[in-house]
Order: sequence, then structure tokens, then C-alpha cells
Amino acid sequence: MSFHACSTVLGWFAVSLGVGSTVAQHRRAKIIGIEGVSLATWVMFILLGLFWISYGIAVHSLIIVLGSLLVLPLQLVIVFRLQPWLRWNVSVRCLMFFVLCCVLPTVLWGWAAGVLGAGVAMVGNRAPQIIELVKYRGASGVSVGGWTLSVCCATLWAGYYIGFHMWAALTATSFAGAANISIALLATWRHRQNRDDLIRNVVFAT
Repeated sequence: MSFHACSTVLGWFAVSLGVGSTVAQHRRAKIIGIEGVSLATWVMFILLGLFWISYGIAVHSLIIVLGSLLVLPLQLVIVFRLQPWLRWNVSVRCLMFFVLCCVLPTVLWGWAAGVLGAGVAMVGNRAPQIIELVKYRGASGVSVGGWTLSVCCATLWAGYYIGFHMWAALTATSFAGAANISIALLATWRHRQNRDDLIRNVVFAT
């Protein structure tokens, strides 16, 4: 199998894992609740997904297009559950940040600049979730499994971009992957804290 063929396989695996990651987050938010889930993070997921769909069309990559298109409905459902109309200013700030990082660089300097800007936006996108996990113990709606899958997904995308010499996309995805690792580790820590608190409360109650 050629290197390009291997990279294509990695891309399809990345699409599959991306869907699995979003399904895990959606399922946890639906069953357990949305406590600890950042509205800003998920609004930015939607905006960045639209950017990657546009980029995939521009570079004629069905894999890149599907990577964001397939998860878009679930992302919309999660954002709807977070009731963005009650905090419309959050969505407005996200839109301004997205335009500054992604739209303007693409218009002024081309897709490579826009993709690098998307890397900055993807890290900024995850920052509210990281802050939520650092500041607050409640993280019931944050799926460790989902974010761990996101780390694996970013790794597969990196392999795809290397195979097709998409260096700007590789850089952007590497930054996002590092942020995903931070969220997965922080969520694991918070879930362990909450579990220990529950055990202590049960012991004291008895």
C-alpha cells in the first residue's frame, strides 16, 4: 500500500473517531446533564466545523468535508441543550473571535493563513472548557472518553495531513491535540475528585 493510500485510511479512521467522540459527549450530556460543559467551546466547534468544511471543498478533500459535516448535527444538539439564547453575548464573542482568527486571514492571505488561524482558534476554543475544569469541581457533562477519542482523532488527522503535505493543517491539528490532552486529563482529575467526595459522603452517612 502506498504512503498516500495509508494516509487516506488514516483520514477515514479520523472521521470515524471524530463521530465517536462527539457521540460520547452528546450521550453524556443527554443522560447525565450539561454541568461543566462550556457553551463557548461548542459554539466554536460549530463555527470551526463550517470553516473546515469550506477548506475541504477548496482542496477537494471529501475526507476533510465529512470530518466536520457528520458531527455538525450532534454539535448543534449539544449547543441547543446549553440554551445559547440565554447567553447570546457568548455566541457573539465566539463569532468575532472566529472572524478575526479564520475569516480575515483567509481573505487577506489565503487558505494556509486561515488554517493556521484556525489552529489558534481551536486552542482558544478549548480554553473555556479548560478554565471551567480548573475553576469548578462540577464536570459531570464532560466525557473523558469523548475527549480521549478526540486526542486519538487528532493524531490520525496529523497522519493524514503529513501524507498529503498539508503542513498548515498539521500544525493547527497538533495545537488542538495538545489542548484535547489537557481537557481529558483535567476531566479525569475532576471525575476522580467527585467520585471520592461521593464515597466520603456515603461513609459519613452510614
